[in-house]
Amino acid sequence: MQPGAQLKVGTRGSKLALTQTGLVVKALEKKFPKFIFKVEVIKTLGDKIQESALSQIGAKGLFIKELEEALVQGKIDCAVHSLKDLTTDLPQNLSLGAVLKRESAEDCLITLQKTTLDSLPKAAKLGTSSLRRKSQLLHLRPDFKVENLRGNLDTRIHKLKTLDFDGIVVAKAGVKRLMGDQMDSEIHLFDIPFTQLLPAAGQGALAIEIREDDLNAKEVVGFLNDVETRIAVLCERSFLRTLEGGCQVPIGAIARVEGESLSLEGMIASLDGTVLFKDRIEGSVSLAENLGKKLAEKLLHAGGEKILEELRSQR
Repeated sequence: MQPGAQLKVGTRGSKLALTQTGLVVKALEKKFPKFIFKVEVIKTLGDKIQESALSQIGAKGLFIKELEEALVQGKIDCAVHSLKDLTTDLPQNLSLGAVLKRESAEDCLITLQKTTLDSLPKAAKLGTSSLRRKSQLLHLRPDFKVENLRGNLDTRIHKLKTLDFDGIVVAKAGVKRLMGDQMDSEIHLFDIPFTQLLPAAGQGALAIEIREDDLNAKEVVGFLNDVETRIAVLCERSFLRTLEGGCQVPIGAIARVEGESLSLEGMIASLDGTVLFKDRIEGSVSLAENLGKKLAEKLLHAGGEKILEELRSQR
């Protein structure tokens, strides 16, 4: 790319998405001060439908399809995504130009009182938009009343303050990126350990999607790629792909890289949390995708296949 060349960066229009894209653009501008980076806001189906639960909408790629279409059509040169929103199989002519260093992968509990997940009162009412969170919360505490809660982070926090929720459960990374050190003084945030809630595959990581044949975009965004994060999410996404999971299936996974070793913990659960299968596997970082597939098959054989069959029959 020549000095003065422009690269169009696609993003959703939510406050969090714009904040995350802003972080990416800032890094790009610092690395390439002579290029012009223009942010293009694109509304997705998931943004348009705010009241229905994600699992009820049914379509895949709720927060990415329109961005990918714009990429294919050449309306944008790259798209910034929360990696957990990406489908496990990208369109044939698109690829990940970079996976950024992962922020916290944990979920967190936000309350108005200084109350942790363990100390919430009996029959506490919790809000979340995720079947994965709901099933694990109910497995942990069957007395919880878990209700659907959609909307951006600001909207969810407003509902926490104005409705009768005892707490809401969200991804910690989004809270940190959006609020930073400017935390709302009325709320309290508590990390939820992986022993209680496993995150969605790719949670906490950002990805930059590009056209496979766009060498300019590939060269520009490539320096943002974090090798360890990419290996970890590759493993998690292989696990998810093997289970054919999406918003309609309670599946969690977290992979961690330590030197040349890679560990993956994964789970699949029934919607009501009464049945949950969880296991762990270790191996070489060079076998990331294979490890994800292997753990998924192990959970399927343990009883996960029956859960998937029941979920498919309900659609």
